[in-house]
Amino acid sequence: MPYTTLIDTATAADHLSDPDWVIVDCRFDPMEPELGPIAYNAIHIAGAVYAHMEEDLASAVSEKSGRHPLPDPQALAKKLGQWGIGNDTQVVVYDDSSGAAAGRLWLLLRWLGHDKVALLDGGLQAWHREKRPMDRERPSRPAKTFIPKLRPELVVDTAFVEKVLTSGEQILVDARVAERFKGEVEPLDPVAGHIPGSVNMPTRRHLDNKGYFLPAEQLRALYLPLIGERQDAGNLVTLCGSGVTACHHLIALEVAGFSGARLYTGSWSEWIRDPNHPVATGE
Repeated sequence: MPYTTLIDTATAADHLSDPDWVIVDCRFDPMEPELGPIAYNAIHIAGAVYAHMEEDLASAVSEKSGRHPLPDPQALAKKLGQWGIGNDTQVVVYDDSSGAAAGRLWLLLRWLGHDKVALLDGGLQAWHREKRPMDRERPSRPAKTFIPKLRPELVVDTAFVEKVLTSGEQILVDARVAERFKGEVEPLDPVAGHIPGSVNMPTRRHLDNKGYFLPAEQLRALYLPLIGERQDAGNLVTLCGSGVTACHHLIALEVAGFSGARLYTGSWSEWIRDPNHPVATGE
């Protein structure tokens, strides 16, 4: 049975030696990007490979892009193959921020047509608490061929969001913490605030006090006010600062049984590149 949303630590641990499974460490601190690889080199889940947010999971920033543009599909597919990930590989992604970073690779793999990817529920903290195997070695895995089958419908661009503001046919769901959404603080981008009409839903609302995802029925109740009478989440577009933490919403929605939501890849950091785009502050 493929795992496509969340996976528990016990199941992941049972497959550490499985040649058809690959675990990927995605730890990343946007304030200090160099800390992720340092932490990985110090200790990581046994056998895990490392994916760097800015070197592996994003392309170079341009004058018009946000902070983490989508990577080139062929370049990412090549890296996946080098990590031992083929089209039939079960992938497990994790971080130390309850999925706020690892969700990016979850989304990218689905964007490339690969559904067999799951986020480690509880993350590295849960793995530590349970004293599961860790090591410092960089694994050597046989390379595989990963052939991407792109699903462009999973993401939207700035032009699409501009139309949303006019049509009102979709709801923009912003994953950033309330203080950033309201424009009270902005540690990463030159302009504070949010896209007018968007709804604030910090990723923390998906989790319990130990960093595990809430049960499906609770996540469903969280999103029902936005989805209404629909049977899917096709009316939702998620965003954040740069298209990373917003992937957390896509996982939560899938766990809740709502498919169809899309990611605004450029997110806030791309929106504000155009000084003509409207900006709102406050609630």
